[in-house]
Amino acid sequence: MKFINFAFVKFSVFLVLGILAAHFFPISTLSLNFLFALLVGVFGFWLWARKQLIQTVYFGIITYICFFTIGFFSYQIRLPQFQEKHYSHFITDETSELLQLKITQTLKADKFNFKYFANVNAKNGIPTNGKILLSISKDSLSKSFTADEILLVYASISEIPKPLNPYQFDYSAYIKSLGVYDQLRISEKEILETSLGNPTLKGTAQNLRAAIVEKLKKSKLKTDERAIIQALVLGEKRDIDKDLYNEYAAAGAVHILAVSGLHVGILFYILTLLFKPIARWKFAIYFQAISIVLLLWGFALLSGLSPSVTRAVTMFSFFAVAKLFNRETNSINTLFLSFLTLLIINPFWLFQVGFQLSYLAVFFIVWLQPLFYKIGYSKYWIVRKAWTIVAVTLSAQIGVLPLSLYYFHQFPGLFLLTNIVVLPCLTILMFGGIIIVVLAAFNYLPDWLANSYNLLIEWLNGFIHWVAVQDEFLFKNIHFSTLKVLGVYLLIIALALFLKKMNYHRFVISLLAISILITIFIYDEFKTSGNQLVVFQKSKLTLLGYKNGKKLIVFKNDSSKNIFETYPLKSFREAANITTYSEEKLPQVFQYNNKNILILDSLGIYPKRNDIHTLLLTNSPKINLNRLIDSLKPKQIVADGSNYFTYVKRWEQSCKLKKLPFSYTAKQGAFSIE
Repeated sequence: MKFINFAFVKFSVFLVLGILAAHFFPISTLSLNFLFALLVGVFGFWLWARKQLIQTVYFGIITYICFFTIGFFSYQIRLPQFQEKHYSHFITDETSELLQLKITQTLKADKFNFKYFANVNAKNGIPTNGKILLSISKDSLSKSFTADEILLVYASISEIPKPLNPYQFDYSAYIKSLGVYDQLRISEKEILETSLGNPTLKGTAQNLRAAIVEKLKKSKLKTDERAIIQALVLGEKRDIDKDLYNEYAAAGAVHILAVSGLHVGILFYILTLLFKPIARWKFAIYFQAISIVLLLWGFALLSGLSPSVTRAVTMFSFFAVAKLFNRETNSINTLFLSFLTLLIINPFWLFQVGFQLSYLAVFFIVWLQPLFYKIGYSKYWIVRKAWTIVAVTLSAQIGVLPLSLYYFHQFPGLFLLTNIVVLPCLTILMFGGIIIVVLAAFNYLPDWLANSYNLLIEWLNGFIHWVAVQDEFLFKNIHFSTLKVLGVYLLIIALALFLKKMNYHRFVISLLAISILITIFIYDEFKTSGNQLVVFQKSKLTLLGYKNGKKLIVFKNDSSKNIFETYPLKSFREAANITTYSEEKLPQVFQYNNKNILILDSLGIYPKRNDIHTLLLTNSPKINLNRLIDSLKPKQIVADGSNYFTYVKRWEQSCKLKKLPFSYTAKQGAFSIE
């Protein structure tokens, strides 16, 4: 299958390059206007060139430039600075404003707050747009809100904080990929008025899903079993127990808990079987195509039109229609057509993990599954069916493995066993789940059916638990850099091309790919072999980490154990390629890179010396900082998260008067001592 000859693959590549260029190298408004004029000119030239009888190489170059420019322009115009009515152009920092908000999506609540995405419809009566993250204190709120409700609030919009520790998950960057740039944290007293806004399709879908969930709660379904059916059919994962979710992740089956191309594919297969009796009708193929696509979108509506469901249904709608019209030979082109369409609609999806993993999984299934299936083909039906599951699982796992290691830093060694057992059951679970949801929606769910589903899910959860506790097969804390991801994908593609058609040139390319990957591993080892001393940010606790190559010594001021597997050390360990770890009691004075560092705790006792380079203040020592500075003459002062904020504010003023560098980890983030 020479997929590189497919037009939509090439167009998609240049569209992605344009989006990446806009993401990493944004331009000014003037430059964007020039780019738009260039896009119009290029598109006009393309329209003229395509009418010529003989096409030249310049026609192809212009076409690729056109898609690159579309990607760049499509991403750039969605940024707040290029939207004339975006709320960010009208707000004043740290100043309360009269804001009209319309809730667009209900999110999973945390321990203290209800959370929503909301659109800023107006500021002080001035029409605006733009999404924010809305957090409302649970203690102050008598009821939660639903999609399409309008709130009139008096509060100030603030930035979403960036991570305070090295290699920590950047929630602010993640939320920006959803088109959300700021947050609003309020209590009920700041809500002046509420009303019901004009219903939207997405809001109606979410409210329908919420209503079905409430009806499921009143059925005989148990809590964990109900959470699984909500995830499988409704795309609602908020009620899944954290430990249960972690077990699915450890077993390599977490993908069944998020509605994706797999679920939509199973639904398509079920619908195809249901429509099979009418296959001999004159216009049956058109009726099938229209009906199945409409039912797929009905499923998406039932699932609340969440981004993952919308992506999967859009992708599979293209793929399903092509299959119905017997265009299997063009399956990769069809896949990339849906990819291209979705990125033109919303270029921010390119940076979402779910989008990346879903398309990689489907691409490698379409591309590699025929190769694996041919290798293990058998004349026995049962063996062929079992091998088909193995081939699909291997293809998908190969496709997503490098990116999964990069994002999640673990690999479930029993993924193949899990999927051989789970995938055949998933069709039954999906079919039964849809029936249960529909019956529950009409208040006609019989207890025997709910109890039967309970038993089935209990068996599945029991199997998942058994696999998850096999710790020796779960490989965790794997260091995997961006370069390793690129290197492994290069090797996978080179080897796959060689296995599809063995010749000298592809053999040389495979050897070159292996050499590049080995070089990347050597470079990564060298890059992570340096020394580093970090004052981590953790509330009410002092954590000082000394990294020496692959070894990490953590100095701390309490007796708590097992902090290496918790925030903030876990992410640091994975990213810094740490293999050896130890803990020691926090010293008062020590030396690093020929610089003396003094740690001052709550006792406030310090030695009389004048060779201190860095002074670290911990546990709110009661000291006269001005006198201490005059005595010790430090070159810089650092306060960590164990100090009272009022003390830190006073120390900061003292350092400002003394013109001495001052850092507070709860504000500036973890401090690296050079």
